[in-house]
Parts: sequence; C-alpha cells; structure tokens
Amino acid sequence: MFPSPGQLVKSALMETAGVTRMRLVGGDLALDFLNTRAGPPVGPPDDDVLTGYAELISWSVYAGTLAETQAAALRRLSRDSPDSTRTAFAQALRTRDYLDEVFRPLAAGEDPGVAALTRLRDDEADALAHAQLVRGKTFAWSWRDDHTPARPLRPVVHAAVQLLTTGALDRIKRCAGCRFLFIDESKNRSRRWCSMEDCGTAAKIRRYVEVRRIRTKR
Repeated sequence: MFPSPGQLVKSALMETAGVTRMRLVGGDLALDFLNTRAGPPVGPPDDDVLTGYAELISWSVYAGTLAETQAAALRRLSRDSPDSTRTAFAQALRTRDYLDEVFRPLAAGEDPGVAALTRLRDDEADALAHAQLVRGKTFAWSWRDDHTPARPLRPVVHAAVQLLTTGALDRIKRCAGCRFLFIDESKNRSRRWCSMEDCGTAAKIRRYVEVRRIRTKR
C-alpha cells in the first residue's frame, strides 16, 4: 500500500525537523555537511542527523542545494528504487568520512592525507560529469537536470574543492566547545565558537557557575 500525499508531507516535515537540529554555522556547504555529526571537541561524534537517504534529501533542502520539487522527485526515486538510494546514502557517509580527513587536519594547521584528496578529486570529476554550466551574472555549475540518486552529494563535493582551491584555508577552525568546523570570518580571527547561541552561551554559563563556586568557598 502506497502512502497518501498527506502522509508523505508529514514524513518530510519530520525528517526536516530532525536535520535542522544541526545549525548551518560552518560558513561553507562542505563544512556544514561535516557538521551533520555532532559531539565533543575531542573524541568520536555522539549525534548524527543523517540516518538515512530521506534525511540526506531533507538536509539538502535545508542547506539550500535542493528545491522542494527536486526533493520530491528523489523521494519518489527512493520508493521506486530503494537499492540505488541505499547505495547513494552509503556513498554520502563515506564522502563525509574522507572530507573529515581533509578539513579537520587543515583546521589544526596540518595537511590532509593524499588518499582523501585523491578520493575528492575523483568524486569532483564525477560531480562535474553530471553538471551543466548555466548563466547568471556569471556562469556556474548546476545540477538541476541531474536526477540520479547521488544528486544531493554533488554540490557538497564541488563546494569542498572550491574551498580547498579558492578559500582562506587558515580561517578554517574547530569550535572550542564541540566538533563543528567553521570559517572564521571575524576581522581579528578571534572566533572560538561554532555559534554564540550554542557553544558560546554554554561556555559563559560554565564560567559563571565556576566563578560562583569559587566565591562561595571563600
């Protein structure tokens, strides 16, 4: 039995509510994709919003790389061809792993490994093979006519290459309160937190509690 349109809308809303738990604070699509996993600054992640292909689609809508009409087409594809979308989702997780191996070392002032860069190069070649150059004020790559299961991943891969080749690599930083990566766009490069509303506020509260504790002991 196929779900009704109302059920599909409700399901999509639930998926979107899940992925929006992770704020888009990276300043770059590739870093925001890495930030779909959360956790402490050191150690393994303890939260992940990408739990399936449906969530990958919803995250892409949330991040602005998929229109709702494109997302609906991919959801239909997922129902009609579940094996292909499972493969695409597994590919997305592998891509996130090697992008982590690229950008986390850069945030620590180190160079990424050759293997991760090679995989990124190969995936960029595949991404561009599915893209078209379209004109706006300038020409840009577009995947609007790409209807394959890996469509959500291709703008992420391209953004990663763009960041590596044209970005300010010394501005890629790690949050002091969690594992998120971000581009520090502050004038004096003093940003420490992924978000003042989250980790920044939590740090202020911890400092306040510690000061109160010390004063109480005196």
